[in-house]
Amino acid sequence: MTTQSNNEFLLEMTGIVKEFPGVKALDKVSLKVRPHSIHALMGENGAGKSTLLKCLFGIYEKDAGKILFLGQETNFESSKQALEAGVSMVHQELNQVLQRTVMDNIWLGRYPTKGFFVDQKKMYSDTKSIFDELDIDIDPKVKVGTLSVSEMQMLEIAKAFSYDAKIVIMDEPTSSLSEKEVRHLFKIINKLKEKGCGIVYISHKMEEIFEICDEITILRDGVWIETRPLEGMDMSQIINKMVGRDLTHRFPEKTNVVKETILQVKNLTSLNQPSIQDVSFDLHKGEILGIAGLVGAKRTDIVESLFGIRELSQGEIILHGKPVANRDAHEAINNGFALVTEERRATGIYGNLDITFNSLVANVDAYKTKFGLLSNKKMKNDTQWVIDSMSVKTPSHETHIGSLSGGNQQKVIIGRWLLTNPEILMLDEPTRGIDVGAKFEIYQLILNLANKDKGIIMISSEMPELLGTTDRILVMSNGRVAGIVDTKDTTQSEILALAARYL
Repeated sequence: MTTQSNNEFLLEMTGIVKEFPGVKALDKVSLKVRPHSIHALMGENGAGKSTLLKCLFGIYEKDAGKILFLGQETNFESSKQALEAGVSMVHQELNQVLQRTVMDNIWLGRYPTKGFFVDQKKMYSDTKSIFDELDIDIDPKVKVGTLSVSEMQMLEIAKAFSYDAKIVIMDEPTSSLSEKEVRHLFKIINKLKEKGCGIVYISHKMEEIFEICDEITILRDGVWIETRPLEGMDMSQIINKMVGRDLTHRFPEKTNVVKETILQVKNLTSLNQPSIQDVSFDLHKGEILGIAGLVGAKRTDIVESLFGIRELSQGEIILHGKPVANRDAHEAINNGFALVTEERRATGIYGNLDITFNSLVANVDAYKTKFGLLSNKKMKNDTQWVIDSMSVKTPSHETHIGSLSGGNQQKVIIGRWLLTNPEILMLDEPTRGIDVGAKFEIYQLILNLANKDKGIIMISSEMPELLGTTDRILVMSNGRVAGIVDTKDTTQSEILALAARYL
């Protein structure tokens, strides 16, 4: 397949229609991507971004519309066919074979061979040359399971590069990266752009869109709204077109009142090192406590230790003045703790089960009747409460959660934990991969819980989010508490300085 010299676009998707039972996911949507350009694809969760790209990749069969790739009409029947033709995708949720090596993952299904055997030497040298070109410092022979999330992300980009992709789709590529790693990623993306690639860039981080993208296409409720150059646009214009209304504030006005201490954490140290060491802090009723730190600072280890997922070698957890053990997650839930995990696909959702199951699974005992049976009426009411209170976009209670957008999946998970009526709600990157309108709703929910005297612990890699929503911020550095600051009196530079304290 060769590019026609007079063709302005690498990819043209026009009039794409896709319907599912009970919902029209795409209604005559268009996306046109030029060579040497980075094209932002924006829209709220459920706007149709993922569905559009699945139609391109042959994962879904479109009901109507036309796809031109390199000037020729194309209908890929599988993602393998799309990859081999030169359309590649770096997913937000990484799907890699963790027990195989880095180079195995890159060349899976297309190993270089020498006779009947895999040519390990060629596979190594080909991988190394790609890594050298992209300035990626990873040993091709190490197992993928030993890599950090950011290194896995780089591996996916190298894989796209190995296919000599003409179109590279990046879905929330910076959601798990530190600032330094984001800079490196942007360098790689610009290299792809210089090579003549067209990059489709999906992100809910507005600052990134303005920094790196050339053009933007906005979708809303499965409908194409606008495609135009980014130059001359501002953040409020984009948000208005995405959500169909003005969003004057990114964060709700704080109305919570911080009261007496609800939780004391003393000298928490994890049994399996490297992890948290000697972590101590207090949490008050009605307080939103942020946890900041660089990638690898062991922020997640704190909430996992409090929730009984990590075994402690020492430390004490005191709730309402009484010590609690939290030896496992079940005991933690019974003691009034709830945890929304960072990796929703791996540790949050039951992808092949419905909204009802995913909403109620943490609170099953509450639905038992005196005869030991489950009350369908109460289960139905609580599932509807999750859908309504979290504004979940779903055709029905019976819809598999795996078919929802990432943001709607996250809303169901948060609703699930709210049904347990926790005293301490812990949220690990709660707005990761969620659009600006839905973020505001989640911030408002967190604030409402603080107003009901709950204690909230929130981990976030987004500095504006921490500064806009919390009362205090605990800064982690290499498994230790580097400092605790009052949000209203601190600055981004002070937090970053503390985060580097024990490196």
